[in-house]
Amino acid sequence: MIEASCHCGAVKLEIQSAPNEVTDCNCSICRRYGVLWAYYEPAQVRLIAKEGTLEAYLWGEKSIAFHRCRNCGCVTHWAPVEQPADRMGVNARLMAREVLATARVRRLDGADTWKYLDE
Repeated sequence: MIEASCHCGAVKLEIQSAPNEVTDCNCSICRRYGVLWAYYEPAQVRLIAKEGTLEAYLWGEKSIAFHRCRNCGCVTHWAPVEQPADRMGVNARLMAREVLATARVRRLDGADTWKYLDE
């Protein structure tokens, strides 16, 4: 079990396994957030947060909700608005450094082509 948490600890995510790879996306929002996304099935992630701790941001087509801690502001994860969903993204930068160090970082051109630049 891998744990990820925001800076203040108010939001925790328990994840079944460490990511083998993470995505560094250069789209307009991801590059501003500075996140590395690890992708999981929602059933693989347990979110632990008191009611009202999370705040969501939706933009564009409003198909994805980016969640952050209301207290410290850390972006914790994204999830599709339409449910049921088969994939979500966890901010791998909230995992322990030694967990993240073993993952391959893939660069995604989300700004233009939606293709991985390292293929």
